[in-house]
Amino acid sequence: MTPQDQQDRADRTGLLYGFAAYGFWGLVPLFWPLLEPAGAVEILAHRMVWSLVAVGLVLLVLRRWSWIRPLLRQPRRLAMIALAATVISVNWGLYIWGVNSGHVVETALGYFINPLVSIAFGVLLLRERLRPAQWAAVGVGAVAVGVLAVGYGKLPWIALTLAFSFATYSLAKKRVGLDGLESLAAETAVQFLPALGFLIWLGAHGGSTFASEGAGHSVLLVSCGFVTALPLICFGASAVRLPLSTIGMLQYVAPTFQFLLGLTVFHESMPPERWAGFSLVWLALALLTWDALRTARRARRDLADAAARAAALSATVGAEVVPEAAVRDARPGPISGG
Repeated sequence: MTPQDQQDRADRTGLLYGFAAYGFWGLVPLFWPLLEPAGAVEILAHRMVWSLVAVGLVLLVLRRWSWIRPLLRQPRRLAMIALAATVISVNWGLYIWGVNSGHVVETALGYFINPLVSIAFGVLLLRERLRPAQWAAVGVGAVAVGVLAVGYGKLPWIALTLAFSFATYSLAKKRVGLDGLESLAAETAVQFLPALGFLIWLGAHGGSTFASEGAGHSVLLVSCGFVTALPLICFGASAVRLPLSTIGMLQYVAPTFQFLLGLTVFHESMPPERWAGFSLVWLALALLTWDALRTARRARRDLADAAARAAALSATVGAEVVPEAAVRDARPGPISGG
């Protein structure tokens, strides 16, 4: 198999894993209503507890424990993990509540807006410089939020909270620098004791549904951990095989599925002003995608030009060295006696 064939195979495998991850995340709104009559906070607590169990089992199979001891000696990274665990708890809890409260379309909007918020964080917190197309996308996104606020009669607070919490989570994870599985294990380790304590308290006060709604309900609550871990594993397998530009485009698969589910399965309304706001958000994302593809294409062209120049320089140097070697070889050597 040639290197090109190997790369093509890796790309196909990476796309399959990527679509599996984002497709799974896009279909998750179908799962949370199955957990009723459990409330959003109880579901969130079970998700935290069983996620640590699921990820721990995966790490046990893979024998990936060497990262724990160095991490425990780094207070700043531990603080970032605590921050990540806090904001993702807000994100998970609000998302579960939003889906089970009939706001699937607005939760989808949050993940459509998220790339724009991440860009804004890059400018404000990391002092990154934006290209003109990125500035245009952020501007269009801000107008879209204004249009949606008029349509809703208030700010789309669910979408904005989801977008800002996930952008903060992504920023914290970038500072931590752990792989996906290890990062989730560390975050759920922070969440575990408070979540377990809440579940014990809830059960002691007769408010838990874990043992009162039958074995099937209990199994569904336990499966929260695997619903969290499985797409993350697929995402990790995709990320090591695909370029970042492709991953960036795949991220729109999940909110697209969520949006379609909100319309077709949960039958949420979409008045004209909401369509206008979503259209502006999609325009902003189209600008980002176009700019990312153009930048990636330019980078590949510059890399190819640099490689060509290096090859030409190597050939020139070789052409200058070879005649000198030929002259040296042509000089008469010592005469040996017979």
